[in-house]
Amino acid sequence: MYKIFYLDKPIVITDVKSDNKNVHNIKFKDFNLKKALKNLSKTNISSIRIIGKDKEKLLKKFLKLLPKIIAAGGKVLNQKGEILFIFRNNKWDLPKGKAEYNENIADTAIREVKEETGVTKLVITKPLEITYHIFKKNNTFRLKVTYWFEMKSMADNQLIPQVEEGITKAEWINNSEIDKIKKKCYANIRLLI
Repeated sequence: MYKIFYLDKPIVITDVKSDNKNVHNIKFKDFNLKKALKNLSKTNISSIRIIGKDKEKLLKKFLKLLPKIIAAGGKVLNQKGEILFIFRNNKWDLPKGKAEYNENIADTAIREVKEETGVTKLVITKPLEITYHIFKKNNTFRLKVTYWFEMKSMADNQLIPQVEEGITKAEWINNSEIDKIKKKCYANIRLLI
């Protein structure tokens, strides 16, 4: 199953239909992206499911429907097991950003985490899942494909939020606070935490 988010609601690529009346089930050959996005903007629609046997093939077809922006980021853990979050646009998020031309995706993730939070001594421990979300910029819909990595930081330096990117806070959040901030996270971030 793959989930592509728009307005925090998923377009799910799967081989399983939903019986929920608030979910639209559709075959890819009948799928219309503009209509789907319009339907997701309605409050009574919780998700759209694109149904098919070969989910990987359907995802590849879907990814060709929109111009893509490639990004990478990190779910960073410190020595206490706390997770590094940023606060931007009234939402808690994980640090991430766009890949630069010819930049290795793992290098993008490390660079973006450092730039957005000021954290140092980062080591990638494993890749995490890829997230997808659709957004509109300059009257054009785009698809952000974000590659995520779990990272560790042994540093205990002061965190410095990248204010010029609209980040107002960078904080280590412990397990007892995670449920509280999940409510103010994007759906694709909740998948990672």
